[in-house]
Amino acid sequence: MKPLIYDFDLSALTEIVTNWGEPAYRAVQIWQGVYRNFWNAPEAFTPLPKNLRERLAETFTFQPLTPTLKLDSRDGQTRKTLFRLADGLQIEAVLMRYDNETYRSRSRRTLCISTQAGCAMGCVFCATGQMGFRRHLTSGEIVAQVMYYARLLQEQGETVTNIVLMGMGEPFHNYDNTMAAIDRLNDPQGYNFGARRFTISTSGLVPAIRRFAAEKRQVNLAVSLHAVEDEARSAMMPVNKKYPIAELLAACREYAQATGRRVTFEWALIEGVNDTPETARKLADLLQGLLCHVNAIPLNPTRGYSGRASGRERAEEFRKILEARGIPCTVRVRRGIDIQAGCGQLAARASSAEAA
Repeated sequence: MKPLIYDFDLSALTEIVTNWGEPAYRAVQIWQGVYRNFWNAPEAFTPLPKNLRERLAETFTFQPLTPTLKLDSRDGQTRKTLFRLADGLQIEAVLMRYDNETYRSRSRRTLCISTQAGCAMGCVFCATGQMGFRRHLTSGEIVAQVMYYARLLQEQGETVTNIVLMGMGEPFHNYDNTMAAIDRLNDPQGYNFGARRFTISTSGLVPAIRRFAAEKRQVNLAVSLHAVEDEARSAMMPVNKKYPIAELLAACREYAQATGRRVTFEWALIEGVNDTPETARKLADLLQGLLCHVNAIPLNPTRGYSGRASGRERAEEFRKILEARGIPCTVRVRRGIDIQAGCGQLAARASSAEAA
């Protein structure tokens, strides 16, 4: 297979182009064609001479993702796309639109993208975790998801405002490719997407959190917590057996101290499991003194987990208890439930259908 053009940074692309006997500025033209104009076919690069366009076609793959299914939520605010990769595996990415009132007169176009096909973490309430691990995505396959939606939004006169690496897979399990993708998207000569508009969500890989903290990036960190006691968290998230809550929170404190940035704790509200007033009080005690925010989201249902989402009143009581104890908390509205927009739900359904 020809290499994917999104897998190369500008330096590597420049080396290839100059080895062809072309001037270095041609590499910049290609780079900006890919990341500013969102061209995804060699023939689109009309500023280049014909022989160079032909060389691009001979050398690189430009379209690694084949959309096989697109679903829009009834309210028109969420689109989920199922992609087939070159090797036949499937991943998914989601576009979420937020109106002006949601974020104080700032509309948002947020992408939730995948970093792996499947996931090795095995979180019981997550459709991707229920699938198991298939493989890491390359940095270019991660980038390609963003470019797909950037192109779509450009056609509608809109732009991506936020990117969340919270789709299929554990980003920190695929650390190098995830960070390479972010660096490529952040490049000022290309897509120039601000570091602070990225969020990486992790299930709690402590060594990777510490590495991330040491790099002092401006990228946001979100940690899936979901329980206040090790026994309960280990039952939901097997990663906790290796990196228990105390060790995880210590790494989060290191991150906050090293970067001066707050940690977001993701909390899937599951009725009768982790949404009680007692749990809220224990969570507030655990997080005291840590620069953080709790993002509580009623559980997205999956076929492999019987838990139910907390109702509005229970969610609101949970939030009030945290905030009364000095822990900022937001209860997020679930998005795209009617199109199975939770991580891995659509890909899992498609895989089951193919197996049948």
